[in-house]
Amino acid sequence: MHKAVFRMSSALLLLTLFLVTCQTVPFTERKRIIVISESAELELGASTYRDILKESKLSKDVRAVNRVRRIGKDIADVTGRTDYGWEFNLIDDDEVVNAFCLPGGKVAVYTGIMKIASTDAELATIMGHEIAHAVARHGGERMSQLLLVELGGMALEEALKKKAERTIELAQVAYGAGAHLLFILPYSRTHENEADYIGLIFMAKAGYDPHAAVDFWKKMHKQFAAQEPPEFLSTHPSTTQRIRNLEKWLHEALRYYHE
Repeated sequence: MHKAVFRMSSALLLLTLFLVTCQTVPFTERKRIIVISESAELELGASTYRDILKESKLSKDVRAVNRVRRIGKDIADVTGRTDYGWEFNLIDDDEVVNAFCLPGGKVAVYTGIMKIASTDAELATIMGHEIAHAVARHGGERMSQLLLVELGGMALEEALKKKAERTIELAQVAYGAGAHLLFILPYSRTHENEADYIGLIFMAKAGYDPHAAVDFWKKMHKQFAAQEPPEFLSTHPSTTQRIRNLEKWLHEALRYYHE
């Protein structure tokens, strides 16, 4: 009898948790569960960003930094997230073909990817993609999974107090600023497809020709097809599939595009 009551109570608790934490992804309308508050997520994003910048060498190339900030602002202005404290920085590391956006619009681009994204529209492709991750709260979704698995369901606020160092490590994983953990990989392709789709719309709304997204990924495929992909591509959809998806979505994205 007691076991039956316990099972029923657990089921009711899970149902309540689902009802309270069920979220909808912008544009795609996918339902998912996030068990952390957005305010806590924004705080974590800001602190993680500060830590990463402290450990990184920031670019002193004024023209390149201004380019990143100009394109970033153009995209930020069309996201509707006026509550974000947007920041854009360029990290000087030619070996890293990557970029990321932490909660609250904390964006970093590595010089390694700028050597491939030679045009503004191509750079808008990758920045729009990363900003889409943040707006869609993909990191919060993955952080929820990590909290449940790694920290036994501990609330983020408590995790920050009691296990700050490990929590920051998990945040870097969850928000694409660190190495990936195996058990979150099955979710990665869904997030990447959504970020491609939403990012394509963002760049088009910001005045960047969405055709450039296809051009950018063709360049990435040509450069990395014959070798092990960089970390940025390691858990992502194949570039050929990504290109097919982007070509399929171009017609919709072009409805938002005005030069």
